[in-house]
Order: sequence, then structure tokens, then C-alpha cells
Amino acid sequence: MLALFDREMRREVPPEGSGVRVERADDVVRQTGDWNAVVWSCLDEAGADAAIAAQVRHFTALGVEFEWKHYGHDRPADLAERLRAAGFVPEPAETLMVAPVAALPKEVRPPDGVRLAPVTDAAGVELLTRAHEEAFGEARPEMGRQLLDRLTREPDTVVAVVALAGDRPVSGGRIELTPGVAFAGLWGGGTAPAWRGRGVYRALVAYRARVAAERGYRYLQVDASDQSRPILGRLGFTPLTSTTPYIYRPRRS
Repeated sequence: MLALFDREMRREVPPEGSGVRVERADDVVRQTGDWNAVVWSCLDEAGADAAIAAQVRHFTALGVEFEWKHYGHDRPADLAERLRAAGFVPEPAETLMVAPVAALPKEVRPPDGVRLAPVTDAAGVELLTRAHEEAFGEARPEMGRQLLDRLTREPDTVVAVVALAGDRPVSGGRIELTPGVAFAGLWGGGTAPAWRGRGVYRALVAYRARVAAERGYRYLQVDASDQSRPILGRLGFTPLTSTTPYIYRPRRS
């Protein structure tokens, strides 16, 4: 399963949408667009530092920060230490978890007083952005802008949903639908503190599992936080490896 994920979602990943460019440079695959990142690498000890430096030069020349998406099984074994030495800053580690779509529940009723609403327009994106701020305590307006652009220009590649308690958004998430691969990706899903532990997140996962089944995907994958990992495990997701974002921010002159 991990080998399939590495091949389809990292080494041979197609562009996520228009305006996104995927480039393969030696033993590195990088993406430029809404998300600037190194998504796959296969490095040895002798060439790792030079490959890291080359990517720093590439993205610095573009004037953008970027992420080196590091997985626990990546090589060389000390890649994380080399990234830190090159000036990358790690964000909290998560767990890559995968489940067969066919084995997941597709209908989980949200708790009383909560309804799930599809996000299809600017008003829905605003609600989803507010739900994210409630859940994570930070405003991410750029996330909303990027999602609205995707929904407008390429609606077949993403489906988003928001959980509403009355008119208040309390949770939400999206499913990324990359054409031609076996995996659909779950993103978001954070829940406002007052509504945690009541089944909102499970209902959101089931909603998106139903979408994945309807679109013909075989697996769901998610980068799970420590908070969501136990819930996903009970739903049938299996941990495959760890994943840590390493962020490089060019110095401003």
C-alpha cells in the first residue's frame, strides 16, 4: 500500500489543477502553484545536501516559501536532520492513514442540531473558512480563496462540506479528487472545541467516503493529527508512516 501511495501520489503525481506545475528534477519531484512543495525525493547520503540546496535555490529564485513534505520512510535516514541544517523549520508531525473506500461507513448521522451542507459557492466557502478558524484558532483566508477558485474552475477535482449548528459553522472539510489515481485525499475536518467528541468528524468522513465511492476511488488517505488518528482508526483507517512538513522561508532583503 505504501509503495502504491508513493508511486501515485508522490513520484508520479499529476498536477492538482490548472496553474499547477509538477517538475521532476533528478531524484526530486516538486510542485509549483497554490502549494509550493517537494512532494517526493529519493536521495542518497552523498547527494542529499546538494539536492536540498538546489531546491532552496529554485524556490528562492521564485520568491516563495515552500514545503519539503518529509515522510518517515524517506531516505537518507537523516534527511530530516539535513533539512533542519539547511534552514527548514518543521511543523507538527502527522500520520499518513489509508482505508479502502468499500470498507468505510457511508452514512453516519451527525449529532442532533447539526446538519451537513455542501460547499459550492462563495457563501459556503466563507462558512467553511469560519469553521476552520473556530477549530484551529487561526484565520486562513488564502485557503478560502484557493478553494473558491477550484470550485469555480475545476469543480470535479474537489468536494467540500461544512457542518452547521443552526447557522454557526462548527466543522468542515474537503476531499481532493485527483484524476487517474486510486487515492482520494481528506483535508480539514477540524471541529470547534464545544462540538468535539459528539460525532461531527465521523459524519464528515462518511460524507466524503460516499463521494469517493461514487467517483470510483479505491482508497481514502489522510494526514491525521494526534486528535483525529484514534477516530480514524476506529473507522477502519490504517497508519502507514509519519509525515512532517518542513517549511523554508526565503530571507527578505
